[in-house]
Amino acid sequence: MDFAGKTVWIIGASDGIGAALARALAQEGARLILSARNQAALEALAASCGDARVLPLDLADTGSLDAAVASIAPGTLDAVICTAALYNPGRVQDMSREATAKLVAVNLLGSFEVARLTPPLLRDGGQLVLFGSVAGYFGLPGGQPYSATKAAVNNLAETLRAELSPRVDVRLVCPGFVSTRLTDKNDFSMPALITPDQAAAAVVKGLKGSSFELHFPKRFTCAVKLLRALPYALSLRLTARLSVKPADR
Repeated sequence: MDFAGKTVWIIGASDGIGAALARALAQEGARLILSARNQAALEALAASCGDARVLPLDLADTGSLDAAVASIAPGTLDAVICTAALYNPGRVQDMSREATAKLVAVNLLGSFEVARLTPPLLRDGGQLVLFGSVAGYFGLPGGQPYSATKAAVNNLAETLRAELSPRVDVRLVCPGFVSTRLTDKNDFSMPALITPDQAAAAVVKGLKGSSFELHFPKRFTCAVKLLRALPYALSLRLTARLSVKPADR
């Protein structure tokens, strides 16, 4: 898609990849609608993105997305891009029920609601872009519950591609490690770490093409794809070496 003159709604635009993507698309000449929970951050971002419209919402609030969708006329958008996500890395035994429920509400249920409510807002051939993750390719130790929700989003995008095509051009974005406030929570060395601006450039380039899945940086994502393709007898043996045992913590 050539984004010049196109209207794009970015959900999760206040920080990280979402904010970098907003700036990149503004430079491409897109008209933007910016959504997230932090209205002040959105307004600061909008000031650098031309005539961007600020539309605060919280995907964890069941009525918030409904109200935002109701404020946009059907058939007026060229793309909806949902980057919103929460991230709490950790071992399954250490998971908090409350924190996990909130993460699932945003990452998974929020993506389902975006997928359910926003297609009527798109013009024919418009793009619906969901952000999964390379973390959803395979169950790596220490990555729950984020990895589980992203595996579900990856699967959801595959379903939507079959159900909504050709009227809606469904795309799946699976980034590797991107330097944001979310990955700042990691206490390990992150291979092939890239900046939000690098991630945004990869997304814009990919959305101009025709590939269903956009994954980057490929030197890392292709390695994890290979892990997924291996027999469990081998792949689980490899991932067990990454696991941090309770006695080692």
